[in-house]
Amino acid sequence: MYERIRHLREDKDLTQTQVATYLNCSQRIYSNYERGEVDLPTVILIKLAELHNTSTDYLLNRTNRKKPYPKD
Repeated sequence: MYERIRHLREDKDLTQTQVATYLNCSQRIYSNYERGEVDLPTVILIKLAELHNTSTDYLLNRTNRKKPYPKD
């Protein structure tokens, strides 16, 4: 999961600081998320899925389909 989060960030040419600002956390905390040193809180997981326009299942390696689910 953590590699996907990093790759998605890098694909958008975003820095850890930029993503951390979006998530309202420090760069250090976000770096810990990317390295898998800290479990992702659900609210952060959802925000990352929204930022990268994907599903939480994709971030959690439950699917290889990047496209998000349609919202009802």
